[in-house]
Amino acid sequence: MATQDRLNAYRIMWVLVLFDLPTETKKERKRYAEFRKKLIQDGFTMFQFSIYLRHCPSKENAEVHIQRTKNNLPESGHVGILCITDKQFGDIEIFYGKKQNTNPHQVVQQLQMF
Repeated sequence: MATQDRLNAYRIMWVLVLFDLPTETKKERKRYAEFRKKLIQDGFTMFQFSIYLRHCPSKENAEVHIQRTKNNLPESGHVGILCITDKQFGDIEIFYGKKQNTNPHQVVQQLQMF
């Protein structure tokens, strides 16, 4: 079972969307809000103010959500999409000031059907 868990840590993916969108005008703020709302509707959660992430059970599932994000890109601004394995995400170090968070993210349980 330990071998399968290790393999799953490399199969399970996290999709991160990093964005910097203009918000100077009312129209730009509306586009920012619409982009953010579509990310949330697609299952992304806020990691930091302009960084949203989503847990995906496979690379194929991650590609679906990456394509949805690409389809919803705003007219202006900068958007980056990063896909990393669960193993890589598990190595993240989170700090609040100089104090390290001992529980950096909520553990997501994968349901397996036999």
